Amino acid sequence: MAKTTRTLDGQTGTRAAGEGGRQGWEERTLRPALEKSPERDVRFTTVSDFPIQRLGTPEDIAALNLDSDLAAPGEFPYTRGIHPTMYRGRLWTMRQFSGFGTAKLTNERYRYLLSQGQTGLSVAFDLPTLMGRDSDDPMALGEVGREGVAIDSLADMETLFSGIPLDRISTSMTINSPAAILFAMYVAVGEKQGVASEILEGTIQNDILKEYIAQKEWIYPPRPSLRIITDIMAYCAERVPRWNTISISGYHIREAGSTAIQELAFTLADGIGYVQAGIEAGMDVDAFAPRLSFFFNSHNDFFEEVCKLRAARRIWARVMRDRFHAKDERSWKLRTHVQTAGCSLTAQQPYTNIVRVTVQALAAVLGGTQSLHTNSMDETLALPTEEAVTIALRTQQILAEESGVAGTVDPLGGSYFVEDLTRRMEEGALDLIHRIDAMGGIVAAIEAGFPQREIAEAAYLYQMQIDSGEKTVVGVNKHTIPPEDDHKIPILKIDQAIEADQLTRLRALRQSRDAAAVARALEALRSSAAGSDNLMPRILDAVKAYATVGEICACMKTVFGEYRETPVL
Repeated sequence: MAKTTRTLDGQTGTRAAGEGGRQGWEERTLRPALEKSPERDVRFTTVSDFPIQRLGTPEDIAALNLDSDLAAPGEFPYTRGIHPTMYRGRLWTMRQFSGFGTAKLTNERYRYLLSQGQTGLSVAFDLPTLMGRDSDDPMALGEVGREGVAIDSLADMETLFSGIPLDRISTSMTINSPAAILFAMYVAVGEKQGVASEILEGTIQNDILKEYIAQKEWIYPPRPSLRIITDIMAYCAERVPRWNTISISGYHIREAGSTAIQELAFTLADGIGYVQAGIEAGMDVDAFAPRLSFFFNSHNDFFEEVCKLRAARRIWARVMRDRFHAKDERSWKLRTHVQTAGCSLTAQQPYTNIVRVTVQALAAVLGGTQSLHTNSMDETLALPTEEAVTIALRTQQILAEESGVAGTVDPLGGSYFVEDLTRRMEEGALDLIHRIDAMGGIVAAIEAGFPQREIAEAAYLYQMQIDSGEKTVVGVNKHTIPPEDDHKIPILKIDQAIEADQLTRLRALRQSRDAAAVARALEALRSSAAGSDNLMPRILDAVKAYATVGEICACMKTVFGEYRETPVL
């Protein structure tokens, strides 16, 4: 018996239905085999505890509509990729996340990575900068330059990008609460290089909602934070049109312990929240939505990660077209950066991390990412050494230039298992999104502690599964070796003298700048914050006067206040 089916190119053909489908195979072939040799005594689930069925069959995709669910690459809903040729036309951007110590040291690392074939920059800031505090703030003691580069003022930003032409490189900056300030510094550096803001390319993470959910690096309460973000959207739509104003980040949600479906749902719910905020601020959706980008985690479960990215594109396309009535196709397309899972790396047997990262990177590529960071093997111990980051970059280059995976668009498309898992992840994410909608949207859900509680429960379950041995982490709870036999690798150590050097430069800046000009700029910013003017021009003026990150943040705190989290138990 045969049935007619339509293929992706619109042609018709025949396919054997099989005698009894999966059930027939189970009776005919599987049952006798299991009687002779049972399967392993484990629960077959993904990393996120999502059940994995034994065999994919045509029955699993019987409801799949090739036009509305799958289509072809570059066509709505972009399940198979947002570009018709994908990596045949252009490889993904290889963007290693990097920053440590001072701006000068990090500039040297950037130059090295670019010389080794990296195709985009990605700035890691230290904790004081992320929290909007200067290096001489008492709370910054011992943290300056430790987890990223210390940036206090435009002077530091000038050093960071010295000799790097901003008209020929795109830069991603992982910064959230102070994002407007660091972005203004980048624009100012471009001006000093003679690069018009209209041609600057890059991304600021600027995703404050996920901070309240997962990463916990905030300054202001949610609603004034959203005001700052919509001001950035409006400013860039008019003056920096090639800049991605937000990188809506599931990465940190996953690092906090969420499942893949929670990462997918909460990330897209954040995106919906930003689109709604932009519309409520008076902007046309197609004026800002094309410059929204996303940032996902790629964890250990290969197929789960591939399907997550495919489902993300499909959900977002429908949300933007059908819910927000966007007319521009660019508003429908989910563009994403992916980073391999830092939380999956192990301090034990650190060379095994190279293998983990390779699998995770392959999943990101086959899932259709536009940009990729591969973690270094030593990042569970310290910021990466030059050797470790080179191996991580070479991993991407081998995938791109030796493996053959860049030669075909969406090679896993049409797989019974992949298409069924994509559908199931989409349904699971939509269920959570609908629950958030019923609460009044993502801000209300955050204020009620809903995503925080869901993630905490998922993280606890996963840790229990590792502790019990139900989930395997090679080198940690299986295939272990005595600590004394574990190979020690060199790690990057940040010299304590770096903090003293940074404080010396900061003191010199405060003494040499025009203090009256700084005071005028900050007062103008405070006045705008208390009113309704777009904040970006005032922030840019303050930056150009060499006001510091801490001074500008403190100025806005006087109007917006500070956020205090309600504990979730």
